[in-house]
Amino acid sequence: MDPLYTDPFELTPPEVRAVPFLFNAPHSGRDYPRAFLKRSRLDPFALRRSEDAFIDDMFRPVTARGATFLGARFPRAYVDVNREPYELDPTMFDGDLPVFANTRSMRVAGGLGTIARIVSESEEIYDRPIPIEDALKRINRLYKPYHRTMRDILDKLRRQFGVAVLIDCHSMPSLSGESTRRPDFVLGDRFGTSCASPLIDIAHDSLRRKGYRVARNKPYAGGYITETYGQPSLGFHALQIEVNRGLYMDETHFRKTAGFEPIKFDLLALCSDLIAIPPGDLSISAAAE
Repeated sequence: MDPLYTDPFELTPPEVRAVPFLFNAPHSGRDYPRAFLKRSRLDPFALRRSEDAFIDDMFRPVTARGATFLGARFPRAYVDVNREPYELDPTMFDGDLPVFANTRSMRVAGGLGTIARIVSESEEIYDRPIPIEDALKRINRLYKPYHRTMRDILDKLRRQFGVAVLIDCHSMPSLSGESTRRPDFVLGDRFGTSCASPLIDIAHDSLRRKGYRVARNKPYAGGYITETYGQPSLGFHALQIEVNRGLYMDETHFRKTAGFEPIKFDLLALCSDLIAIPPGDLSISAAAE
């Protein structure tokens, strides 16, 4: 059995669960199954272009502050947990898709469904259709257990603290398609719908005080995870954080640069600022105000 199926993600509970926060890194996985590498038309280096490289290393220290950390070990190019479970492109597969598959989403059209067709923004992963059974196996053995684990953690946090906060951790290329430099950080709360306002306000102010350029919701407002798990009226809050890769890594050779440790330090300070928010400020009544 592929080791990904026996140990597909990292779950690091704090020594003492002292805060209602779960930090999630769904796109940092870099354990590529051998069968996937053989089937891909791209070399392993090219496949890594869709990774949120090293974001797991950057956010893992939050467990020292009493928060929980969850991260995928499998790569986004293999199966993307920041999508609906069955966002599938029918042109990619040999065999019939489930009748309930979402084949017309914008993400599928762009080649970035649950089983991606492309890496980054252009390169095709496969040179021939893949068996639909293989896609369904990835969803059943990796995607679904990951989401069950995430939901279980959030439910436990809300029972313990009255609220649960999901921080969805990502990275973005330093340049946009127009070759203009992106902000240092983009905070996404689905335009004010996925979390109580103190969460994004404090995150924004914390980063700005450190001298970073910070944007809200553009170009990233939060993906499927933020949209699905951010239900402030029920006590569940979700905020997406995108970190500019140019701050901490060589994007061509996938190596950490001298900027990694300072960014890691500043993000731990940001996380500490978020964790210090009193749960009452994120209560159902506060979220409704």
